[in-house]
Amino acid sequence: MTQPHGTLDVTRPTVETLCVRLTGMWTMQAALPSIAEVQAQYEALPGGQRLSFETSDLANWDSTLLTFLLKLKEMCVQRQIEFDHTGLPQGVQRLLALATAVPERQDARREVVRESLLVRLGQGVLTTVESSHGLLTFLGQVALAFVQFIRGRARFRGVDLALLMQECGAQALPIVSLISFLVGLILAFVGAVQLRPFGAQIYVANLVGLGMAREMGALMTGIIMAGRTGAAFAAQLGTMTVNQEIDALTTLGLRPMEFSPSLAFWSPWPVACAACNLGAVRLRLVQQPPPRW
Repeated sequence: MTQPHGTLDVTRPTVETLCVRLTGMWTMQAALPSIAEVQAQYEALPGGQRLSFETSDLANWDSTLLTFLLKLKEMCVQRQIEFDHTGLPQGVQRLLALATAVPERQDARREVVRESLLVRLGQGVLTTVESSHGLLTFLGQVALAFVQFIRGRARFRGVDLALLMQECGAQALPIVSLISFLVGLILAFVGAVQLRPFGAQIYVANLVGLGMAREMGALMTGIIMAGRTGAAFAAQLGTMTVNQEIDALTTLGLRPMEFSPSLAFWSPWPVACAACNLGAVRLRLVQQPPPRW
């Protein structure tokens, strides 16, 4: 069964009164009229000083009706017409009083001001300079912390370093080995298809082994480590910043960079690269044809 749509009928019981009769369903799902009909009726018969309502046939309603009434009230304020809400349901009257209890500030809405090209260019240059300065500062702090680590003067606990190296290196070996094996398999398939017309399928193993060992192994390891370990460290450092752990280290006179997991992030990379190359070597041994006697 279809629900009746919301309708309105504008009448003028007296010369100075304009009555709006609301009927049907005034909900978001229904097709509703706009205040343009009330404005048209007012302009057709000018002279009205009061706007009243009649809602005896009004069915269900929601915030859509309140939005319509607020627009009508704003129109009445602009045209200096009395807004009589006594004919509305009690719930609507309470919500209208609550919505208009605090008047809107004149400067509350933010105006969008389009800046000139020169201003936007200058702001872009300043943002780039600030970002470059922050990046260089971070790289300098990492370099100093790495030098302190090499000299054995970095202040951190060895247990934490070993734990981070295990999380970054040993626990990353399965995904690195799997990705290297699958990529090597794809390279072998593509290389075999391309070398078949020349009868050079025997060089597929050399292609995969040398390509993975020289280029693809380190590249894929870097991508995987940046995606897996880098994201984990970014989340950990963000949590430490929110919990003010970084500020606590600075207050204690300790360098936060020496306690950060950056050193542990770089340490397991040779192991991960070796595991990736080992996966390619395994694939090469599998593809290597048996010797002919």
